[in-house]
Amino acid sequence: MNRNPGRLFAICIAAATVAAALAQSPTHIQTERSTIASAVWAGNTLFISGTAPSPVTPADRAKGTPAVYGDTKTQAMSVLGKIEATLKDQGLTMGDVVMMHVYLVADPATGKMDFAGMNAGFTQFFGTAAQPNKPARTTVQVAGLVGGGALVEIDAVAAKPAK
Repeated sequence: MNRNPGRLFAICIAAATVAAALAQSPTHIQTERSTIASAVWAGNTLFISGTAPSPVTPADRAKGTPAVYGDTKTQAMSVLGKIEATLKDQGLTMGDVVMMHVYLVADPATGKMDFAGMNAGFTQFFGTAAQPNKPARTTVQVAGLVGGGALVEIDAVAAKPAK
């Protein structure tokens, strides 16, 4: 059997670090208007709830028109801008994001998820000269999201840098 004590030690340290973070009392960032926390601190790790885009054009109840959210790129940029604002409020930046989960709904115009459009928005925030860090990421297509008309929802995990 091939044993690697260095790797086993690294795994043990990582597990101990996660356990220590989770053992600390979490801090919930929430408002009374929402049924969930917008984010939760667990140790030095910030978990940001799924974030949906803001409409480009709000719904007009008087005219009976729904909100318009724009294409996938527009929505991705809206969502990532909101995540960036949450991070800033918590003393973090997009460079501190370590993991993202992206949920895409098929664009009604094409019947397919617009991965290229999402990536076009994503690359405005990650892997740039000003912010070169890129998080780990999972992107999946889903049947629908809670917000009618929304094509994009993203949750994120960020880690506070060690001092």
